[in-house]
Amino acid sequence: MTKKIFRSVFAASLAVMLACLGAFMGVLYRYFSGVQQTQLRAQTILAAQGVAGQGMAYFKDLESDGCRITWVAADGRVLYDTGADAAAMENHAQRQEIRQALESGWGESTRFSDTLGVRTLYRAKRLPDGSVVRVSAAQYTVWALVLGMYHPILFVVLLAVGLSAFLANRLAKHVVAPLNSLDMDHPLDNDAYEEIAPLLTRIESQHRRIDQQMRQLQQRRDEFSAVVGSMNEGLVLLNPQGVVLSINTAASRMLAAGPDCVGRSFLTVERSSLVWELVKQADAGSRAEGVLELGGSRYQVDVSPVLSEGELVGKAILIFDVTEKAMAEEQRREFTANVSHELKTPLQTIMGSAELIENGLAKPADVPDFAGRIRSESARLVTLIDDIIRLSQLDEGTDLPREEVELLALCREAAEAVRPAAQARDISLEVGGQAACVRGVRRLLYEIAYNLCDNAVKYNRDGGSVLVTVERRTAAVCLTVRDTGIGIPPEHQARVFERFYRVDKSHSRQTGGTGLGLSIVKHAVQYHGGHIQLESAPGRGTCVTVVFPAEQSPEA
Repeated sequence: MTKKIFRSVFAASLAVMLACLGAFMGVLYRYFSGVQQTQLRAQTILAAQGVAGQGMAYFKDLESDGCRITWVAADGRVLYDTGADAAAMENHAQRQEIRQALESGWGESTRFSDTLGVRTLYRAKRLPDGSVVRVSAAQYTVWALVLGMYHPILFVVLLAVGLSAFLANRLAKHVVAPLNSLDMDHPLDNDAYEEIAPLLTRIESQHRRIDQQMRQLQQRRDEFSAVVGSMNEGLVLLNPQGVVLSINTAASRMLAAGPDCVGRSFLTVERSSLVWELVKQADAGSRAEGVLELGGSRYQVDVSPVLSEGELVGKAILIFDVTEKAMAEEQRREFTANVSHELKTPLQTIMGSAELIENGLAKPADVPDFAGRIRSESARLVTLIDDIIRLSQLDEGTDLPREEVELLALCREAAEAVRPAAQARDISLEVGGQAACVRGVRRLLYEIAYNLCDNAVKYNRDGGSVLVTVERRTAAVCLTVRDTGIGIPPEHQARVFERFYRVDKSHSRQTGGTGLGLSIVKHAVQYHGGHIQLESAPGRGTCVTVVFPAEQSPEA
């Protein structure tokens, strides 16, 4: 802008200077022309008086610098000329000024010389004797005058140009300086030109609007970051070239990628052929999904194209952890198969015994034995169905009424229920510890104690022992059941609480177990907010500890 103002001011100054110089030269030329004509007329009159009084003697020792005097006879013959030989000059009778002077007593004319570029002024006056005295002087044209004053005019022009450039530069900087010092962050605080006040007001309005939009954008960005960051699902945003634009915490965890992957190709994050096949389908404009297995986990990957006005501007990848869902589905199938198998075995025994009795194939002496089998297998079915119902109730999370339950007394009650089985195998069963209360569902707490004691007796060796202890701690109440039984191998310890899982299936069937006891214990403990600790070794027995949280275990 400074250069533009400088050029404008300089051009205006130069134009004004040239115009003034032209006008000045014109006025000066007109003035000097008038003065010269006046002087030439006076000289003509003086020369005429001198020649009339002295004749040819007038021209003796006459100095006529700057003008030329010619004496012409009445017939046009040149009698004397200060600038040339009179005898060699042609007749001047037809010259305009001579002719006018002869006719009216006074004559004048002007003739221009293209060769010399000058104009000659002629003034003539008739004498009393009829002759004519003519005085002439050269008058230069404007251009000739300019050429004659070349050096001073050039000096003036150069001085004026330099001064114009200096002043134009100073003026341009002075004009632009307030504009350069404007505080655009606070437009209305500037004290500059009044002409730019509407512009500053508009800028202030734009600032307020931009600030509001930036706050809204930042708020939306924070909301988006908060939502995306708290998502359990992984989210990855790619540009059309497959470069990572954004990745949330869940996706970083699932794909084992760090935050430095932003700005890099997604190929450096996940090299699975399945994922890239899905990405290619999204490039074609269609949504694609598949299941990916990584590190023992299963993830459902959905890739969707992001379109704007029909053009692909990016891709969004959603990753869902379906490991638990897949495991739950697998467990459901296993549970269905196990239930079918567990129900089928006793039913086949019942049907077989009943068929033998019905067809009269059983001897009268064997009928009581077959009836006993039917009763025992029916009881096993009832027990199995009861256990399944309990597990279903626990899975549904039904809110059951709670009460203060004295755990030590409850354990003694459960121990008495299994004591006959323990005495039959000469297994000692002792209950000890401290009285402690747990706020919970009495029936479920009883199931915990009963199943642990029942398993400790069933999987013990003859002549072994079972010790049940209730202990009150600072932050919890602990129920411990320790036996001297066959123990659990390490590879089975993580699965003994699964439904229908048995370490020794033949032994379990012999003892009448359903395979759901420890699963009921696990779900009942979780229902009360507790956890289970298991310590076991083959041939050395098993110790199961149930820990209930303190807030649910006030002292009795």
